Amino acid sequence: MSRPPFKRALVIMPAWNEAESVGATVREVLAQPIPYDVLVVNDGSTDDTSAAAAAAGAQVLELPFNLGVGGAMRAGFKYAQRHGYDAAIQVDADGQHDPKDIQRVLDGLAHADIAIGARFADRGNYVVRGPRKWAMVFLARVISAMAGKRLTDVTSGFKAANSRGISQFIDHYPAEYLGDTIDSLVVAIKSGCVVTQVPVEMRPRQGGTPSHNPAKAAVYLGRSVFALLFALTRRPSHLEDQKVFTEGI
Repeated sequence: MSRPPFKRALVIMPAWNEAESVGATVREVLAQPIPYDVLVVNDGSTDDTSAAAAAAGAQVLELPFNLGVGGAMRAGFKYAQRHGYDAAIQVDADGQHDPKDIQRVLDGLAHADIAIGARFADRGNYVVRGPRKWAMVFLARVISAMAGKRLTDVTSGFKAANSRGISQFIDHYPAEYLGDTIDSLVVAIKSGCVVTQVPVEMRPRQGGTPSHNPAKAAVYLGRSVFALLFALTRRPSHLEDQKVFTEGI
């Protein structure tokens, strides 16, 4: 078993009305060969999400009302920093992110501040079509040019950050859907964070109800182009005094 490039890693699961799937997802993460702490951020659920997550062995952070994925993740990153974690990774509560890939994505932090679990990197059979695909391709090309390397899935929520990346996301992590990926990633790159990607496979949703349907996803992805243009005008965060990436701690 290889030595990870960090001491403590936190799995953050934003969850909104995921009582049907969150328990099984938490148990699957905790069953992995490398131990992780799991934090479920209950994003104003009206079902039994919190009880199911706690019963499965996760720590639960309660938000008083629904903030969206971006707001939930920002709360999760603050929790990670305050509790001394030097790596954190987002894993969807609905089971679409395979827990077996968690360590693969975290290993990407050996040479980067942010590692993206990429769905379109010659692994798996995840397919998108139409306007959603066009927007994703456009975003990937623009952000790849900024990062100086090929990134195929810049809208992926399956991503990890080291201590510098965590600080960056706490400083700038928008609540708007897709802003939580596009805007934060652009500002992170402009602030000097090193970004990489790791091929992963996606699974079908294990239960619950999607927070957006395909029609809304297409609209949001169209809006993400404007989010990108807006992000390009933002000033970088002042993280220059922190180490660019952590290795062999």
